Amino acid sequence: MRFTPRLLEQPLRRAARQFAAVILTGPRRSGKTTLCQHLYPRAAYVLLEDPDVVARVRADPRAFLDSLRLPVILDEIQNAPELLNYIRTRIDRAPSRKGDWFLTGSQEAPLMRGVTESMAGRAAVLQLLPLSHREDARVSWFYGGFPEVLARPHGAPLWFQSYLQTYLERDVRALAAIRDLATFRRFLSLLASRTGQILNKTDIAAPLGVSVPTVSQWLSILEVTAQILLVQPFFENFGKRLTKSPKLYFLDSGLVCHLLGIETAASLARSPFSGAVFEGFIASEIVKAQVNAGKRRELYFFRDEQGLEVDFVVPTGPAELLLLEAKATRTLRPEMAAPAERLARAIKRYKTHTAVIGLASRDSDFSALHPGTRAASLKNLPALLASSKR
Repeated sequence: MRFTPRLLEQPLRRAARQFAAVILTGPRRSGKTTLCQHLYPRAAYVLLEDPDVVARVRADPRAFLDSLRLPVILDEIQNAPELLNYIRTRIDRAPSRKGDWFLTGSQEAPLMRGVTESMAGRAAVLQLLPLSHREDARVSWFYGGFPEVLARPHGAPLWFQSYLQTYLERDVRALAAIRDLATFRRFLSLLASRTGQILNKTDIAAPLGVSVPTVSQWLSILEVTAQILLVQPFFENFGKRLTKSPKLYFLDSGLVCHLLGIETAASLARSPFSGAVFEGFIASEIVKAQVNAGKRRELYFFRDEQGLEVDFVVPTGPAELLLLEAKATRTLRPEMAAPAERLARAIKRYKTHTAVIGLASRDSDFSALHPGTRAASLKNLPALLASSKR
């Protein structure tokens, strides 16, 4: 499989020149190991999922580290978090050395707890998500962005099936003592059918026969392993009640299509889930753009009790917002911009930009959908997210 250049390459190189350790998080199979080995081909490599290796680490962590040749890539470091304390000691003994330790992990929250406790000030933390459309034009709302799916699209169903099985066996059991994996698998499919909706834990728990606290725990696992996005509502002093629950999306649209049983791009276009899948795909692309640029995740939606709803509210600069509607169609119409334009008129504290983004078409460059509102396609998204002040 050929290597696809990643937008995170330069941030990672800069981090390695400034810090002794670089910690790269992200979902399984997003390309973390491939990126590290491509940028640092002479670095030693150790996979911390091999039972023999993990046993060596736990038996004598100092001897294990003594046997390593630096620089080194320690893959899936969350399986041996005790190493972080010993690595910190070695960094402190030679503070001038940079780029010796490359640590990857697919369970962000547990790993970050260890980093906060052991590696504060000694490690740069970056996140690598699946490929974005800007990195690879093959990324689509049907296939998603996992590199192996894009390399072999005809094998996508088997790949996603295997991915879910591996994910269930490794990460879920590692993070929680879930005995009934079949119910968790049904939970994933049920969650896929709720993509793009306001999260209602009771509505999810009832058909599965589990408690709301159990659903909360399982959602936390999906967040920790970067499988879902919970987009929070945007709050402003509008003098009226606003929705307070988050919206649910999957990080990868290809995975959600697999969970929904959608087998072709044509059937996706005809599916009642097409709008929600496209909306989630755009949400994922926005987050990828922010993460790849080294920025914080800042993505919101708006909904009030009077029925005004805008898909995405994205900060693009100081006191500046993009109000974005996502529509799974090649034909964008002026009335599609109405919600974003209404919200723009109500917001006083921010400079606002409004746009509607749809499926690509031959004439999908920027155009004026309505006075002050742009019509765009996916290739225009980076320009939409750029602050007008830069």
